[in-house]
Amino acid sequence: AMATERPRSLFALSAAAVSRSMGALERDVWALPGHLLRGLLPLLTIFRLERAEDAARRAGLSTQPIWRQLWDDVMKTRPPNSENITCWRKKFLETFFSNVLHGVLDISSDWRLNDHHFSPLLHSSPHVSQLTLCNMLQGAVELTAEHNHKVLENLAVSLRILKFQHLLSSDQSIRRSLVLLLHRLIHHGSVSQVSMYSWPVPDTVLLVLILSMSAGFWRSGNALAYHGSPCGLCREQDKAPSQESAQEQAERDCDTEREGSDGENQNGFPEAPEEADAHLNSVLSSLRSSPQASSKGSCDHTSSQGGSSPRCGSGQLSRHPVLRKTRRRLKTAVGRKRRCLRRSRGPYADPEDLYDFVFTVAREDNSGLLEKTSTTEGENTENRTSSSLGSPCTGHAGCKKRGGHAGIFSPKAAHRFRSVSTLELFSIPLTGETCRTLSNLLSSWVTLENLVLSYNGLDANICCILSGLRALSRHPDCHLRVLRVSDVFSHMPCMELVRCILSAFPRLHTLSVSFDLKNQLEGSRPEGDPSCSEVEIPESSLEQLEIRFPREPLHTTFLLPVLKASKSLQQLSLDSATLPCSQELGLLLEVLRECTPNLKKLSFHDVNLAEHRTEVLLLLQDPVLQEITFSFCRLFENSTAEFLSEIINTVKRNSSLKSLKLPGNRLGNHRLVALADIFSEDSSSSLCQLDVSSNCIKPDGLLEFTKKLEGHIQQRGGQIQFTHLRLFQNWLDQDAETAQEALRRLKAVCNVVNDSWDSSQAFADYISVM
Repeated sequence: AMATERPRSLFALSAAAVSRSMGALERDVWALPGHLLRGLLPLLTIFRLERAEDAARRAGLSTQPIWRQLWDDVMKTRPPNSENITCWRKKFLETFFSNVLHGVLDISSDWRLNDHHFSPLLHSSPHVSQLTLCNMLQGAVELTAEHNHKVLENLAVSLRILKFQHLLSSDQSIRRSLVLLLHRLIHHGSVSQVSMYSWPVPDTVLLVLILSMSAGFWRSGNALAYHGSPCGLCREQDKAPSQESAQEQAERDCDTEREGSDGENQNGFPEAPEEADAHLNSVLSSLRSSPQASSKGSCDHTSSQGGSSPRCGSGQLSRHPVLRKTRRRLKTAVGRKRRCLRRSRGPYADPEDLYDFVFTVAREDNSGLLEKTSTTEGENTENRTSSSLGSPCTGHAGCKKRGGHAGIFSPKAAHRFRSVSTLELFSIPLTGETCRTLSNLLSSWVTLENLVLSYNGLDANICCILSGLRALSRHPDCHLRVLRVSDVFSHMPCMELVRCILSAFPRLHTLSVSFDLKNQLEGSRPEGDPSCSEVEIPESSLEQLEIRFPREPLHTTFLLPVLKASKSLQQLSLDSATLPCSQELGLLLEVLRECTPNLKKLSFHDVNLAEHRTEVLLLLQDPVLQEITFSFCRLFENSTAEFLSEIINTVKRNSSLKSLKLPGNRLGNHRLVALADIFSEDSSSSLCQLDVSSNCIKPDGLLEFTKKLEGHIQQRGGQIQFTHLRLFQNWLDQDAETAQEALRRLKAVCNVVNDSWDSSQAFADYISVM
C-alpha cells in the first residue's frame, strides 16, 4: 500500500509545485506548443486550468476530459443525465459552487482546489446558471453578506434558474437576506425561472414573499437597504422620470393640479422616497383586493358568506368623474396612512410587510372604502356578463373575498420591477389565502410565459387561479404560452377544465391537464356559474395538448370541439382514459384527420386498445404522423399472429413514421424478433426510433432480434435509418453474458439506451403489493 501511495503523493506534490510556479511564468507557458501544453494541463489547479482555457483552445486542445476526471475525483458521484452533458467545465464549476455554498465540499480535500489565488465562490460564480437554495436558506444569507458582494454581482449576470427546495420556516433576518437576494437576482438580474419543490407545510410569509418578488413587487426607497444603503440600481431607475420632455412635465403638472396633492406624477412615481413606499404599499394592497385590478374586465369574486362583493373594472372607474374623485381622495388618505406606519417602523422594515401588503392591508384599507363607491358602481355591474372561463372566484372552498375593490389602486401607477417568465410550484400545498394571492399576482404578470402548478392540493381553489388567469388573458401584452396543471383530485372533469382554459387563453401553445383521482364532490358547483362545457371555444394557437384523465371515460362530445378549434395542433397525448365504445375512438381519428393537418405526434398511455385493432392500424398508416406511442395499451392482449403481421406490414409501407414507441405491451421474445422485419429489404419504412421497454424481453430474444436485424441491414447494403433502440426494464439480467453480446452487436448498428434493472427484485415488489 505504501509503495502505491507514495508515487501518488509525490505526483500531487510536484503538480502543486508546478501550479505554484505558474504565476511568474504564466504568459510564457501559455505560448508552449500544443503537445507540451497537453501534458501540463492535468498538473494545474482549477484556478490555473480556468486561465489556460484560451491557450488550450488556440492550441486545438480540449480540457473536457480533465474536467470530467475532476468531477470523478472531487464530487465522487455519478452526475444525472451524464450522456447529455456537453460542457464538463460548466457542470463541474456550477456544482462546485453549490456544494461550497452549502458546506458539503471541503476545498482542502483535493490539492487542485486548494490555491491561495482561488476564491471558490467568486471564481466559479460566472459559470452558475442554475442554483438551488434549501432548508433554512443558509445560501441566501451567505450570498448577501458584504464580503460576497462581487459574487452576487456575478450571479446577477449568469444565473437564469433559481430553485427552492425543502424550505423551512425562517426568522426575520433570514427573510431580509432573501429579499435582498431576490431583488438583486430577479429585479436587477437575469433570473427568468423560479421553481419551488417539496414544501409540505409552507411558511405563508415566506411563500408570499417569493411569489410577490418573482412577480416584480418590492418596497423601494429606504424600506430595505442593500449593504447599508438603499439599492443603487433602484436610485438610478428612480431618476428616469426626471428626464421627461417639457411637454410631458407640463401635462403631469396639469394632472397633479387637477387631482390635488396626491404626491404622484403622471408615470406613477411619487416625488419622495417615503411616498414611493406608501404608494407601492397601496398598490400591493390592491393585489389582495382583486385579480382584475389591472385589467379592463370585472372582478367577479363573490363572498362565501352568501353576499356578493362589489365588482368593478379599473377602466370603468376612469370613465366616471365621481369615481375618479373618490379614488383620488382615497389614494391620498391611504398614502398618508402608509407613511405614518412607515415612520413608526424605522428605516428597516420587516420583510413580513409583504405578507401585510397582500392580506392585512387590503382588509384594513378597503373595508370602509367599499361603502363609498358600491352604490355608484352597482349600476355599472348589473348588466356585466360573466367571463367565458366558467366559474369565477366565487368563494367555495375558502376562495372568498373579504371586502376589496378592484379599481381603487391602479397597478399602472406602480413602479414595477422586472419579473420572471417561468414559475413552477411542485408539491407545495396552497391554501385559499395563498391561492388568492397567486391569482392576484397572475392577473397582471404579463411577462409570465410558463406556469406549472403540480400537486398543490388546489381542489376547488382551481377556480380562483382561473380567475387570475382570465384577467391576465385580457392584457394585450400577455406572454403566457405554456400552462401545466396537475394534482391528485380534480374539482371538475378534465375536458371541462381544458375548455375553460382554452376559451380564455386561445393564444396558449402548450396545455397540460393531469389528475390522478376524481373528486367525490365533483359536479357540485355554485349556483349561477356557467358550465364550461357549454362555452364556445375560439380558434386557438394550441400546438401541444396533454390530458391525463382520472379514469374518466373519453367522451368525444367534449374533446372534438377542442380539436376542431386547434388547427395548429402538433402533439396530442391522452392518458388513462377509458373508451366507452368503439365508435368514440373512430370519431376521434376522423376529426384528427380532418381538423389537425399539422399533427405530428400522437400518444396513448394506459388506454385499453385491445379491442380497437382496426383503429390502431389506421393510425399506423397515417401519412402525416411522425411519432406514435402506444404505452401500456394492452395491444397484444389475446391477439393473434395475424394482427402482429398486419402491424409490421403497415409500418413497412409508411415512409413518414419516424418513431414507434411500444412500452409495456407484452411483446415478449417472439414478437420482438418479428418486429425486425420492419427493416427488411422490401420495406420503405423510415423508422428511426423503436421503444420496446417493459416488454418481458429476455437476453436470448434480444440476441435473436439482433442477428435478424443484422441480416436485413446486410441485405440492404448497410442503408438503414434505424438509429435508436430503448430497452428499459426488460429481463436482461437473467443471462448477463448473452445480454452483453446482444448489446455489443446492437451498439454497432444503433444507439441503445438501457438500464441495470433487477427483474427479480421488481417481481418480488410486485408480489408484495398484490
